[in-house]
Amino acid sequence: MLTHLSISNYTIVPELDIELAGGMTVITGETGAGKSIMLDALGLCLGDRADPKAVRPGCERAEISATFDITGIPAAHQWLAGRDLDSGEECLLRRVVTAEGRSRAYINGSPSTLQDCAELGALLIDIHSQHAHQSLLRRPVQRDLLDEYAGHSRLTESVGQLASAWLRARRELELLAGSREEHTARAQLLSYQVEELEALALQEGELEALESEQKQLENAEQILSSAHAAVELCEEQETGTRRALQLMDSRTHAGEAANGARELLESAAIQLSEASREIQHYLDRVEINPERLKEVEERLEAIYDVARKHRVLPEQVRETQQRLQEELDSLTGSAERIDTLQADLDRLAGEYQAEAKKLSAGRKKAAKSLAVETQKILASLAMAHCQLEAALPGREDGNPHPHGNEDVELRISTNPGAAPQPLGKIASGGELSRISLAIQVVAASGSTVPAMVFDEVDVGIGGGVAEVVGRLLRGLAGKSQVLCVTHLPQVAAQGHHHLRVSKLSSGKSVQTQLETLDADNKVEELARMLGGLSITEQTRAHAREMLENAEA
Repeated sequence: MLTHLSISNYTIVPELDIELAGGMTVITGETGAGKSIMLDALGLCLGDRADPKAVRPGCERAEISATFDITGIPAAHQWLAGRDLDSGEECLLRRVVTAEGRSRAYINGSPSTLQDCAELGALLIDIHSQHAHQSLLRRPVQRDLLDEYAGHSRLTESVGQLASAWLRARRELELLAGSREEHTARAQLLSYQVEELEALALQEGELEALESEQKQLENAEQILSSAHAAVELCEEQETGTRRALQLMDSRTHAGEAANGARELLESAAIQLSEASREIQHYLDRVEINPERLKEVEERLEAIYDVARKHRVLPEQVRETQQRLQEELDSLTGSAERIDTLQADLDRLAGEYQAEAKKLSAGRKKAAKSLAVETQKILASLAMAHCQLEAALPGREDGNPHPHGNEDVELRISTNPGAAPQPLGKIASGGELSRISLAIQVVAASGSTVPAMVFDEVDVGIGGGVAEVVGRLLRGLAGKSQVLCVTHLPQVAAQGHHHLRVSKLSSGKSVQTQLETLDADNKVEELARMLGGLSITEQTRAHAREMLENAEA
């Protein structure tokens, strides 16, 4: 449950710290005092969009933090543990909004996304606003309400995932099947081109080797002539070097300079001898071979022809063969992929139908229960003549749908014997408010969320009906924490705890304050709500009576 809420510099609230307990807590105050500010601030912690205008004028930022006791909420522990955010039996949600429009959210001190805050918040608290009767006119809201009442979260998720997977597979299959003829023609061309390249059988490094060999064969005579001349020069130079070495004999020439000269002459003679041998080895490999030259030129011409045909450089022929082979493989795989996709569609459709049938059966059962339980509450709200039903119209195309095989539509008949019609076509504003409240109370009674907020959901009702609403909300507080913003004394009297909101003005600024009421102040607040500005002993007595009846 929500145990603490701290608000700083938000709208007309400079600082506010609220300690909250279990049971039913009512929040009252004059119109415009800011009763809903606390819930708006709480909504920011739960992932609502932030408006920088909500930052208190003259302040750099607004900060809101909400502390929840998550003892006995395994789903929340599991969610937090899965993200390494679990820190015991308390969970802290914090939101910071700057006047420049920047916003940051934190879960247990770690930066988080608004989506994460919303996901976690859905496990901790459920907010029913005064405008819920308007959103209840939309079919998606009606469907979600019924599924939540039935406890179908896992089943609806499974149906949605299977339907989405089926739709993705169908789109891919349609795309592949639609281009099958084009793929076939392309595959035939690629097959011919790949066969031609395979027949060429160009090996790694072969082109460079052939071009080098061609140059050598074309210039064989010149190579042999110049190489032989080089050998002769090396031999002549070696002879001259050794003669110079003899002339620099150590017996005749002494000293460091003479020794250095002899070492250089000896090294030069050795290098000339080695160079001569290497040139000779090179000569041994050079031959004049017109036949081999012809073979090399024919092979190179074949490679150049294929390169021109594919409009690539000769050195890119092997890369082109690999690329075309990969494209051919992918097109060949497309045919196999079509068969695989068809099998996947059949499998997914079967799995979907199995889960969707379970969901349909659960919805049918929950629809009857929701209608019966809501009918009981409507009777207590002076609407016994109304007949509610949760219709489940089937989908026509029969294909897997993310929301199951049927839609959900709440229908109402406000006159005996009249056929039920959609809510928006039948119910008036006042009737719709009571119908919405009845449905929300029934749905909340089956909720596993440990805290519920009702923000002026009692608008449009009064008198004895208002007292019934208060008792209904007090009854819900037996299993979950209930926070209720109300302007009706009949509802406020039912609260276990009472918070009063008031607006203070200094002439220069306006601010909201919140106080917890004791027994005597509860009487005074109820008397104000009953009698307005003029509070008499009679209204105080009436207020005490209302509180005593609530405790009875």
